[in-house]
Amino acid sequence: MNELAISPKEHGVLRLFALDMRPEEAKFLREPGAAGQVLGVDGLDPSHIDVFPVSDLEDLGLYGYLTEGCGVSADQLDRNALSSVEGWVMVLRSAAFNGHPATLNPDPRLRLIGLFTEEATNWTGGTIETESAKPFSAPQTVTAGDAPRRVGSAMMVLVALLITGGILWLIL
Repeated sequence: MNELAISPKEHGVLRLFALDMRPEEAKFLREPGAAGQVLGVDGLDPSHIDVFPVSDLEDLGLYGYLTEGCGVSADQLDRNALSSVEGWVMVLRSAAFNGHPATLNPDPRLRLIGLFTEEATNWTGGTIETESAKPFSAPQTVTAGDAPRRVGSAMMVLVALLITGGILWLIL
């Protein structure tokens, strides 16, 4: 397989690999650093790498996993091609590289099935036109002053003095 270059600014990209290896070897890729060994790169974040048998997805399948679980749009996927994938797979997210550039040189037992992009959230919004959204549109409240706080403080001091006096009277 050719080398795969990873840009330092890459974000939201998923790489799906089929694993042509025994189940024990595939399970071992879940260990920290193991996936990096077969991909030919160090320092991957294992929390952004999923290794699992396709059979674990049951009725959901790889198509459902990618669309519903990973946020890949359906127009990027070929349902028939994904349903023909069997055995173990590895999903490698861009976040696994921690923003560092990398060049993947995968083991021959890894076969790249596809490169997909996650749908990004659109954080833009229009301007709000309502009256309540305008600055200083809230009704102005008149402050009553400090009198209620002073009365409450005076009451607390009086209660504290009575309790202290009562304790001293009992002791003496």
